[in-house]
Order: sequence, then C-alpha cells, then structure tokens
Amino acid sequence: MSGPDKSKERPGDAERYRVLLEIGRKLAATLSQDELYEAIYAETARAVEASGFYIALHDQSRDLARVVFYADHGDAQRVDVSYRGSDSEVIRGQKATMHNDDLGDRPLFVLGDEDNVAVAALTAPLIHHGKVLGVISAQSYEPGVYTEDDLELFEGIADMAAVAIENALQFAELERRRREAEQIEEIGRALTSELDPELVLDKVVEAALEVLGVDGASVWLTDGEGGLVCHVAESGGEVRLPVGLEWDIAGELGRILVDERKPIVLDDLATSDLVPDNMKEHLSGGSAIGVPIEMNNQVAGVLTAGSRTPRRFDKYDTSVLLRLARQSSVALENARLHASLHALSITDPLTQLPNRRRLQIHLDHEVAAARRGRALALAVFDIDNFKHYNDTFGHVAGDEILKAFADILLQENRAMNLVARYGGDEFVTALTDTTADGVRAFVVRVTDRVNSDETLAKFGISVSAGTAQFDPDKMATVNDLLRAADADMYARKAKRGPSRRTAAH
Repeated sequence: MSGPDKSKERPGDAERYRVLLEIGRKLAATLSQDELYEAIYAETARAVEASGFYIALHDQSRDLARVVFYADHGDAQRVDVSYRGSDSEVIRGQKATMHNDDLGDRPLFVLGDEDNVAVAALTAPLIHHGKVLGVISAQSYEPGVYTEDDLELFEGIADMAAVAIENALQFAELERRRREAEQIEEIGRALTSELDPELVLDKVVEAALEVLGVDGASVWLTDGEGGLVCHVAESGGEVRLPVGLEWDIAGELGRILVDERKPIVLDDLATSDLVPDNMKEHLSGGSAIGVPIEMNNQVAGVLTAGSRTPRRFDKYDTSVLLRLARQSSVALENARLHASLHALSITDPLTQLPNRRRLQIHLDHEVAAARRGRALALAVFDIDNFKHYNDTFGHVAGDEILKAFADILLQENRAMNLVARYGGDEFVTALTDTTADGVRAFVVRVTDRVNSDETLAKFGISVSAGTAQFDPDKMATVNDLLRAADADMYARKAKRGPSRRTAAH
C-alpha cells in the first residue's frame, strides 16, 4: 500500500464535503472488518497526512482499548496492543485532539520506534449514538503538519468511520449468530442421535467450547436422588476441571440454579464469594457462566463454561448455553433409556446376573483373546435336583435358591471375570488369566460356600460343577469350550452318584 502524498493542497469547504461524501459511500459499502479498516486508512491518507495510522476499538464493560489496525509509512501491520481506555484523553473526553509537537508525554498510543517516533497527531473518537466505539489516529513524523481544517476533516472521517464500523460489527455479530445457530442445530442432531451417555457428555462439552469460544466447559451431574451435590461427569478445554470433583450447590447458587432454575454469571471468579472453596484451586481467575440441566422436571445437573480472563458473558451467551443444556437433557434421557433397555436385554431379571446373550458376547471376545495366548477357563454349575425342590417347596422357594446361589458366585468371583445365568438352574463363570488349577480352586470355594450357606442349607442344596480350559489346538469356538465344561460336569456327576436330598423330603 502506498503512503500519503504530502504535496497535495489543503481542501476547501466544498472539497472537504465532497471528500467526506465519497468516503462515506466507500465505507458504507464495506462490511468486512479487515477490509473496512484498510479502507478507512486509505481514505484518511488521501485527505490528511497519515505516515502513521491506527484504529483502536474500546470495550466499555472492561475499559479495554485494543488496536485492531496499524499502519506505518504506508505498510499495514498486525499488532496486539491493548491499553486502558480511560487513560486516553480522547476516549475519556469524547473529543478530538490535535498535537503538532512532541507526543512523548501525551496520553495516546504513539507510533514509531526508538530511532524514529511520531511527533504530530490527529486523534478522534469513534462515536455512534452516543457510544464511544474507539479511536482513530493519524500521525506524522514531522512537526507542525496539521491545521484546524485537518482536524475538522478528520473528525468528519471519524464520524463516517464510526457508522461504518458499527455496521460492520453488527453484520459480523449477525453472521456469528447465524453460524452459531447452524452449529447448535447440527449439534442438536448429533446429540440426539448418540446413544452412549458418556459420548453425549463429551459432545456437549465440545459444543460449549466451540460455540461460545471459551477456555473450559464442564457437565456436572447429581446422583439422581434429589440432592444438591453434583460432580464433574465430563470436562474439556484448557481450563479442565478434574472429573469427579464435587460441588455442593448450596446457598445463593442453589437458590438461582436449582430453586429458580435460572442461569448465573460470575464476572470475576477471583473475587466472587460464590465460588466454592474446593474449586478455587482450579479456578484462579477469569469469568464463568452456568445453567441448570433439567431432566424429568428436576434439576439433574449444571452446564458451565469459563474463560481464563475476565469476560462479559451477555444474554446471547446465556441463551446459547441454555439451548445446549436443553439439548443435553434430551440426549441424556434418550441415551440413558437406551442403556437401560440394553441392560435389561442382557440381564437376568431374577438374579440380576448377565444372561446367556451377554455371556455369549463376553465369551466371543475372551476366546478371541485366548487364541492370541491369554489364558481362559470356564466353570459350569448345576443345582442338583432343582426341579424336585421347585416342585416340593414352590416357585418362591425355587427363586430364593437361585438368588442365594447367584450371590455366592458373585462374592467368590473377581471383578475381571463374568458370572452369568446360563438358563434354568445352570450358571457359568468365565475366568480370565486363570489356569486349570485356578478354576478348580474357584469351584472348591463355591461348593464350600454352598454347604455353609444358611438359605441353601435349609433346603439341603448341593451343586455339581465342571471345568474346562480353552485349548486353541482342540477348540475352535465358544461352543467347544462350553461343551467341554458341560462334559466334565456330567462326568463328575456320574462318578459321584445320586446327590443328597433335603431332610424335609
């Protein structure tokens, strides 16, 4: 980009109005913020000396002015410079200034470096409908170059620029909201199609991070018993809270989030009295927002988002997070219902043990691992003469016998192994990383417990058992392993002879 032409004549009133009209037309037609800043600089440089030039936007809520465009000797550059807005006499006084001598002691952003610093400047506020949007400043490395006419023209340019910048900011905000609305709609479809509760939570956190542009997001869930204590079920971002961290939503937070079911915004986490003590070590500062997650007309948790630095979360941010929370609740309910139905389909309703279907799935996986060298053993149990006890004492007593034996199997079993009701009075235990001696020792422990159990003893219950170890050279399928264990059990039954009966008989 070429620099300004210092040889041009000062424009008269008519020329000045024509210049402003032309600038207004060009700026009004530009909605891209980057292109607009370039255009403001180019048009300013045509009208006044602007060897140096910058545009700074002011965030009144944070009193922060940030340089968004910077040009030096005709070359536009990217800078990351911020300063307190109230330190600027132009922002504070909302009036343009002109300086034609040393700028070193002036409260403004001065361009140049140690060897060559701007010495003259025109600086004007960008005011739209009474609101200071920021400032623009044209600067020169030569003293005495600006006149009152230049200042008046520059003020006119600033007024035109303020309108154009406000329009561009509004257009950018509308575009951001349109994109976010599309994102949220897409996120909603993705959430409701997910049937794994853990993946639902992961997607909720990702959505909050992406849509709100925050540094951290967390889903807090209660224990489902109506209490106010919840824990972090999922967390993500640079400010990641540890999963499992507890939060007792009491006091003012409980009143707002649980009783009134409204969002809460904490502008400054470092000074807020509402931040629980156990969270302060994880949240040293910044801002946060939280909204309730409702399920079955109850507050089941909280969706939170946070920024490492102070940030003004507005009503739009709140509405976005509320919408995500509603989508989360629907998705979680769907996923939990699906998980519950799936659990029912693979669980024996009487003993609450995995059923035959679940056992088959587990054994398919374990046999595949056994083919690669991991040890796998099977123990098959059969309650001796169960039909006789069932017919003699009734089905209620029969159910009591089955549940008592199932409890013994669970108590004697390792967490990594699977105990299942195979059907009727038959039970199967799959023992991973277990040798033949190990599975036989397990059977001995179970039969000893059966003999000493009060419930089973009063009916005179005994059990038969068979074991088998997966042999990749002799066995090809799960059924081969099951048949081997069955064969061992019937062989032991035949060798032992008739089993004992209850004394009541």
